[in-house]
Amino acid sequence: MDIIAHPSESAAKRLLVEAGLPAADITAKHLQDFFFCGSGPDLEGLVGLELYGEVALLRSLAVATRRQGSGLGSRLVEHAEHYARDRGVKSLYLLTMTAEAFFLRRGYARLPRESAPEAIRNTKEFGGICPLSSAFMVKRLWSQPL
Repeated sequence: MDIIAHPSESAAKRLLVEAGLPAADITAKHLQDFFFCGSGPDLEGLVGLELYGEVALLRSLAVATRRQGSGLGSRLVEHAEHYARDRGVKSLYLLTMTAEAFFLRRGYARLPRESAPEAIRNTKEFGGICPLSSAFMVKRLWSQPL
């Protein structure tokens, strides 16, 4: 299945609500850096990025119940990572309440919230949408030369 950019706002919000994820802050502007699988109003998977120069926030990873366990979430995250890397992102951050183990298996590491870069601290997700109990995680998308 193809991964496509720019899902419709209504379809993206529908899948996020189904997955129990925040959707109220999603706007057409946000969706410029979101990717999806599926067609029409019934998306099968969704992932988004908020890009801030060399850092970015991975957000809104959702997979429809009927597709969970199929590897679609992993494919969406991999696609978002490549997209971010191609745009000069060096560190990809996220907040999660339920998928810490999923992201640990994909090379993300947990960090203390106070270590968040200013651009990430200033996001709505970090500032209040995601609870303080959320796991704050990072993946370095580049490695320093020896």
